[in-house]
Amino acid sequence: MRVSLVLLFGVLFAIVADAGTLAAADADKPNVLFLICDDLNCDLGCYGHPQVKSPNIDRLAQRGVRFSNAYCQYPLCGPSRASFMTGLYPDQTLIHRNSIYIRETVPNVKTMSQMFRSEGHFATRIGKIYHYGVPRHIGTSGHDDPFSWDYTINPRGRDKDEEDLIFSLIPGQFGGTMSWLAAEGTDEEQTDGIAATNATELLQTYAADKRQFYLAVGLYRPHTPYVAPKKYFDMYPLDKIRVPTVPDGYLDTLPKPAVRSIRRKKQNSNLPDKLARQAIQAYYASITFADAQVGRILDALDEAGLSDNTIVLFTSDHGYHMGEHSHYQKTTLFENAARVPLIIAGPGVTAKGASTSALTEMVDFYPTLAEMTGLTPPDYLPGVSLAPVLKDPTQTPRDSALTQYDSGYSIRTPRYRYTHWGPNGEAGAELYDHETDPEEMVNLANKPEFAELALQLSKQLKERIADAKRKPPGVNQIQNRKNRRVPRSKIGPR
Repeated sequence: MRVSLVLLFGVLFAIVADAGTLAAADADKPNVLFLICDDLNCDLGCYGHPQVKSPNIDRLAQRGVRFSNAYCQYPLCGPSRASFMTGLYPDQTLIHRNSIYIRETVPNVKTMSQMFRSEGHFATRIGKIYHYGVPRHIGTSGHDDPFSWDYTINPRGRDKDEEDLIFSLIPGQFGGTMSWLAAEGTDEEQTDGIAATNATELLQTYAADKRQFYLAVGLYRPHTPYVAPKKYFDMYPLDKIRVPTVPDGYLDTLPKPAVRSIRRKKQNSNLPDKLARQAIQAYYASITFADAQVGRILDALDEAGLSDNTIVLFTSDHGYHMGEHSHYQKTTLFENAARVPLIIAGPGVTAKGASTSALTEMVDFYPTLAEMTGLTPPDYLPGVSLAPVLKDPTQTPRDSALTQYDSGYSIRTPRYRYTHWGPNGEAGAELYDHETDPEEMVNLANKPEFAELALQLSKQLKERIADAKRKPPGVNQIQNRKNRRVPRSKIGPR
């Protein structure tokens, strides 16, 4: 497989690369390695988790800057991925659910990888970058955007082929239902293991050809079903697993839409202790398995001699609950679902090994990578560049981070989280003080002594919402789709 893939790339380069394109590439501009896990929260060693083993992500953090307060725009795969790849908010992409192609709603948008393609980088996708149904679409292009890439690889491993062996709380249902398998075989037989092998081969090819690249590797784990080789499950004995608890009457303190968000799939709520321990064990095992694949890719980057001129951005598409608020899965406006891991390393990062509390949003990825590589992004992007933070972690380019879900919007400030539901908050509000209540279990929104603070944060939230709804100049928006035909892009392949 290694030889055939390298030969294939030699043919591919001969077809797609002409002398003008190669001459346009600036050898001084850094490459980009974009690494993203699926449904990964901040349960990682470098984020202070006492159990989860993530040695490779941890060592990446030692080479770069770790962002402790990075937040997604929407805690669901499809809307989040469309958002950070276009650099737009979900109310600008008009994508608020899964299974939408981005050009159904914003047909002429220029995606992040298109920017790199247009300025001489060879853009490759391995695995899941845009929305995929997992595990249904493993091995296919899912809801990918073909205009975003020069080349794509859709790995498929034994985790897909052995679905009949997977345990699920609802037999036969996997993606949105808690499900897991301690698998036989090796890492390299799993879909993500194959993706890591593909990435290793491509990095060797890029180094040999001195090709500038934007390589995006989307790992499927730890998305359900939590599938990893048995050895990773053995790292987390069931008797060592801690299951979060919720006090009686807790739901009565929340607005009804918030309750619905943590009860929308009843099978994923209030798991019995034995099942809860098994689910958490499987999630942790999947994280450590994914970490091992990240390590293989980082090792390949080093071995190819590309580390000094390659920016590495590691992240997830949104956070995840593992029993907090008695909820397992995503799709809430609590910290656990909104917060994502984010590490940036490579050229331009001088504060190596530092962590920053600077508030960050995923729409900031696009302008950040543009500035770090000296490229010109579209002028309609609402995000801010994080490049100054990579030199001085005390910099604060934002005063809040915005996340939305369903009818709710939420902002995270350095100390508080404020959420409202329904038009102008008519369906209720939540206010949490992270200095005294980091687990967000005590809703202060209706307490008289916090009325002035709630009013101030409500005003700030409404201003953020208004900004996030502004139509990006020059971007066509299709508000009411009457069919599933994907419009042609005026941007074109490059």
